[in-house]
Amino acid sequence: MDYQWYPGHMTKAKRMMQEDMKLVDLVIELTDARAPLSGRNPDIDELGRNKSRVILLNKADMADETLNRCWEDYFQRMGLHAAAVNSRTGAGMKRIQAVIQDACREKVERDRKRGIQNRPVRAMVAGIPNVGKSTFINSFAGKACTKTGNKPGVTRGKQWIRLNKSVELLDTPGILWPKIEDAQVGFRLAALGSIRDEVLQPEELSLRVLGFMKENYSELLGARYQIDTAQEEAMLLGDIARVRGCLKKGGEPDYEKAALLFLDDFRSGRIGRMTLEQPPAV
Repeated sequence: MDYQWYPGHMTKAKRMMQEDMKLVDLVIELTDARAPLSGRNPDIDELGRNKSRVILLNKADMADETLNRCWEDYFQRMGLHAAAVNSRTGAGMKRIQAVIQDACREKVERDRKRGIQNRPVRAMVAGIPNVGKSTFINSFAGKACTKTGNKPGVTRGKQWIRLNKSVELLDTPGILWPKIEDAQVGFRLAALGSIRDEVLQPEELSLRVLGFMKENYSELLGARYQIDTAQEEAMLLGDIARVRGCLKKGGEPDYEKAALLFLDDFRSGRIGRMTLEQPPAV
């Protein structure tokens, strides 16, 4: 399956981010806790190399709890401040103000030595599409101050948001690299919905997700659909179709309908908490 997808507005977004980087002290990068490394854009490391950095593992409530802690430790060992959050429910959000202040301690100290006091930290919020940036900003600000959606590419423009006396946020559209060279990275992004479903093959994708779950989270899969997880992936999808009533005339499984239903269950966390990748050895 080819996972390539790079709309023209993302090229423009990268150019905008390059210019906006001159205006900020800190880059707050959101990544999906279910695929923390695959869900990062390597361009952000390059663009923000001279800025303070915070990595937020968003949607942490849908990720494997043990691996959330492992990923926090990994990013911290890489010299980045990290925290697991759920911006939709607000879980973990109270930590963020302290994490920001800790990440910007050197900047605040430099300002103090120059006689500059009480200047707010200017932060850029970045991340690939559909990772929850707008929802995070709304939750952090305590009001609906940006447009949000559940599909990639909802945020188009940019805006500054004054949160309090100490932090100002700059929202930016999500950007995705133009070529995904690692097929595993492409698979994880597609599985999580970071690539538009219109350019994917749902049945093929669902079989790959089923294969991953069969190997790593078979108990959750079996419990959700009450099926025998020892079968081949195509048979699993057929059983899911029958269990969920996705049938054609004559009682044949409707694999396409079952695939879409299964992917929606997976992405929404209804099957259970899962993480698609392990932290690399440091």
